[in-house]
Amino acid sequence: MEIKMICIGKIKEKYIEEGIKEYIKRLQPFCSLTILELKEMNTNDIQKNIEEEGKNILNVLKDEDEIITLEIEGKQFDSITFANKIQSHFTYRSSPLVFVIGGSNGLSEEVKKRSHFALSFSLFTFPHQLMRIIFLEQLYRAMTIIHHHKYHK
Repeated sequence: MEIKMICIGKIKEKYIEEGIKEYIKRLQPFCSLTILELKEMNTNDIQKNIEEEGKNILNVLKDEDEIITLEIEGKQFDSITFANKIQSHFTYRSSPLVFVIGGSNGLSEEVKKRSHFALSFSLFTFPHQLMRIIFLEQLYRAMTIIHHHKYHK
């Protein structure tokens, strides 16, 4: 299972960085995980920032990638349904599964159009850096469900 995570911006908080490292370690037996951090744009023009970040995201995507964007407007799943979505992808396709977490201002319309599925973790707004660790925990939970390990309750 090849899974990629594309994120805007660098992690600044040590506690988030440590949590990410822990979940990467936990995920190693289950999948090949690559995390790609792209530059966050910080001009006064928010729309320009979103569009530039979007271009950078689109530049690293490959035609064969199955793209899932994390969007507040996306569909919400419980953990079992999320695990089933991942398992279904890898049962029927060998292409990488790519999750995209935008910057603090969100994702460009072009990235949303390129996405195969929009996933929402909540109607709450989370800091985009914290969303990485929340996502990785749910990815780990999904992997333990798929592989019948005793983590999910």
